[in-house]
Amino acid sequence: MRLGSGTFAAGCVVIEVLGVALFLRGFFPTPVFSGAERQAESPAPEPSAGASSNWTELPPPLFSKVVIMLIDALRDDFVFGSKGVKFMPYTTYLVEKGSSLSFVAEAKPPTVTMPRIKALLTGSLPGFIDVVRNLDSPTLLEDNVVTRAKAAGKRIIFYGDETWVKLFPKHFVEYDGTTSFLVSDYTEVDNNVTRHSDKVLKRQDWDVLILHYLGLDHIGHISGPNSPLIGHKLSEMDSILMKIHTSLLSEERDTLLPSLLVLSGDHGMSEAGGHGASSMEEVNTALVLISSAFERKPGDVRHPTHVQQTDLAATLSIGLGLPIPKSNIGSLMFPVVEGRPMREQLRLLHLNTVQLSKLLQENVPSCEKEPGFEQFKVSERSHGNWIRLYLEENNSEVLFNLGARVRRQYLDALRTLRLSLSKRAAQYDICSMAAGTVMVLEVLALLLLSVPQALGSRAELDVPLLSPVCSLLFYLLLLALAALHVAVCTAADSPCYLCSLPWPAAGGVMALTATLLGAVVSALTRTFASEKCLSQNPPQSTSRWSELDLSFLGTVGHVLSLGASSFIEEEHQTWYFLINMLCLALCHQIYRNCFLGDDCAPQRCPHMGEEFDGVTVALQGKRAGCEGWELSRAPADPSSLEALRGPERWMVLASPWLVLACCRLLRSLNQTGVQWAHRPDLGHWLASSDHKAELSVLAVLSLAMIFVLVQKRCSLTSKVAMAFGLLGIYCYQAAIGNVLFPWKQDNKDVSKGITEARFVYVFVLGILFTGTKDLLKSQIIAADFTARTVGLWEIYSGLVLLAALLLRPHNLPVLVLSLAIQTIMTQFIWRPLRHNVTEVTVMHYWFGQAFYFQVGFHHYG
Repeated sequence: MRLGSGTFAAGCVVIEVLGVALFLRGFFPTPVFSGAERQAESPAPEPSAGASSNWTELPPPLFSKVVIMLIDALRDDFVFGSKGVKFMPYTTYLVEKGSSLSFVAEAKPPTVTMPRIKALLTGSLPGFIDVVRNLDSPTLLEDNVVTRAKAAGKRIIFYGDETWVKLFPKHFVEYDGTTSFLVSDYTEVDNNVTRHSDKVLKRQDWDVLILHYLGLDHIGHISGPNSPLIGHKLSEMDSILMKIHTSLLSEERDTLLPSLLVLSGDHGMSEAGGHGASSMEEVNTALVLISSAFERKPGDVRHPTHVQQTDLAATLSIGLGLPIPKSNIGSLMFPVVEGRPMREQLRLLHLNTVQLSKLLQENVPSCEKEPGFEQFKVSERSHGNWIRLYLEENNSEVLFNLGARVRRQYLDALRTLRLSLSKRAAQYDICSMAAGTVMVLEVLALLLLSVPQALGSRAELDVPLLSPVCSLLFYLLLLALAALHVAVCTAADSPCYLCSLPWPAAGGVMALTATLLGAVVSALTRTFASEKCLSQNPPQSTSRWSELDLSFLGTVGHVLSLGASSFIEEEHQTWYFLINMLCLALCHQIYRNCFLGDDCAPQRCPHMGEEFDGVTVALQGKRAGCEGWELSRAPADPSSLEALRGPERWMVLASPWLVLACCRLLRSLNQTGVQWAHRPDLGHWLASSDHKAELSVLAVLSLAMIFVLVQKRCSLTSKVAMAFGLLGIYCYQAAIGNVLFPWKQDNKDVSKGITEARFVYVFVLGILFTGTKDLLKSQIIAADFTARTVGLWEIYSGLVLLAALLLRPHNLPVLVLSLAIQTIMTQFIWRPLRHNVTEVTVMHYWFGQAFYFQVGFHHYG
């Protein structure tokens, strides 16, 4: 079948999209959810064995008011560790001696805000697809605590992150949302929440108050968990919590039920200051429940216990007297109800267990064989016997012992049911992933085999589709795929999406897969036959692949490595390896050209050097004599370096090793990834408060080197602006407490740094404006090449100044060494070896990816 190149490409794109969609359908686990309507239904009655129980309604609420104080990125050691003792004394007193229950709540990945809010309120496990939705949170349609509270007539007030307003657009009687994307703001974003609290706490017209503070998370993104700003923010949060708790205690004198104050974090904070991954610092959050109902006896020492973050949804529902959300997979935090009467304890545990068992029935076909379901049935029967005994005689030791045994059975059943549902929520659809992968690879193979024909003069190609369909191979493949489909679908608990499709749709997928595979086999056969004919009369070729060209295939290897999650988590190791390989390939090319000459040099077109001069040298300038080894002094011969003499020759020979040494030094500055991120590195040593003097000296030297490397080709005005801008950067870092002022050693007065940052932004805008003006001038005066060169370099220097402002002080050496590597590569590698624009672009991309990880970033949060 002959097709045009455009038609063939369009068909391949359609099939690729189908394959990718099928793969993503299996890669993102299907959430465990309840398909039942969120309509009002009567709660499960209390079990009874031959006796009629009169408890068929929901238990009454345990608390009159609930205040949820959610502090973004509040990891557990900020409250229960040394920082909590030092900066949160009131909270520490409540945790150690007050009326409170302390927990370390484990958040499942992805540890970003919107999925964590969903987990807290629905009790379900959000998937990684919610990371994308985190940027523009849609309305939450899943059953949740907020919706249940609103339906029950609860009056809810919210102040804080606007993500809540998007998730619950018509649920709050009063709200004020703050944006979370201004990461540099960690003061006003919290003041806009606190300014409402005084007047709201004095009012009586609300039942639930939700406060979401973002400042701590923003400080982590800017300065990391060891910044002195963390202590100031924790002290601020402690004073706010004390004010709220005092107000709630004063109101309890006029109410019958106590109030509940919930202090919680949505996720933790990594040692680099980010979040999103699965390290201990990112998943462990502080959770403190404060209420006069949790009075402790003398000598009662309560240590923080570990719970799942999803357990809060069931606990809040029971505390407010609401039905538990249908998709909840969490269990009740039993210490909350431990002081209630035995019958009420068992009633609440029974409601939670019934909800989990119903969810298991809806998502697991053979749920009766699950151990958690069997434990639930045994517990329910024992509960019924206990009710019969309770109705007969109210006070006896036998009754209490039997109730304690039933309680243990319920708690065991809850743990087993939660574990089964959690595994179900994290189960990948391997069958759909494999089918999508095979489909994508088949199309890619067909594309590669068809490229020679598609790029021909007629732009047509012969696609072998009819012959495979009529061949025996097609029917054998189709039969094998059908047998595999039947075997997978008849297996127990198969999560395959293809099994849920009608037979015509599933058969179409199998027929398409078999057809594509047959087409690939036919194309391969035709290609091998053509090569066999050409081998008798081989054409003469003057092209030659160099080691550098072969090294660029590492980009393909990087793409293939993204198919494994472990390679994604440790992606920096791939880029470090590729950079080292590139330096060795460049070293081999330089030495071969210098010592072997033209005979072994790869053939390159002379105009490539001129093309590179027009693109890259514009950024390097044309002022001969400004430096010892200016670019214009490169040899005229584009294929040999034999003409180099003196220091310039030695610099060219040593340049790959200098670049390799700089990259190795940068690797030791910041640990990244997942497996080794917790290990100490030079960055942590510099960022600690004990080495602030060393960090200050390093920051001064780095800023001076940035000025030397960037300013030499700028105009005088831009040089002055650059100098003042770099000075402002140091003042900004000193103002927020990261480095020391030379004339002020104690540095106790840590300010916001807003004035200093604005000072730097003015110079950044001024340099960018000057560069843009010079570029426009070069467009009007076509012959004015100098103005164009200066304009491009000034825009470049303005962006460097902006990057220096946004980096943490211990990462300024990364910027310095990256600029130094760029200078070395430009002057002693790219220009002398006459690399073309494509090669320079690929090298820029590789080094840019390596610098990203050397700064200490990773792909989560």
